[in-house]
Amino acid sequence: MGLKSTITLALSRARYAAVGAAIGAAIGGLFGRSTASTGGATGALIGAIIAEKRHSAGGWIEQLRSGDDSDDTEESTGGVVDQVKAKTDELAPAR
Repeated sequence: MGLKSTITLALSRARYAAVGAAIGAAIGGLFGRSTASTGGATGALIGAIIAEKRHSAGGWIEQLRSGDDSDDTEESTGGVVDQVKAKTDELAPAR
């Protein structure tokens, strides 16, 4: 992972955390000052988790789309579900 992608990932997490904190604080602020603080912290945590999950899933999907096996034309023309099934069969231990 290069420096540019690491910085981009950190900024993405920070953006999601900031939006989550703002939403959580706004909702918590409807009930009081203490709940606004708690809501902001909880929202920031949830925002950071969402950013991490989006990055993880996006990277996995891009790996499937790029395709490691360029020789197999049948797998590359199939949909994402077919590619996942093919990868699962390929990675499954022999019985």
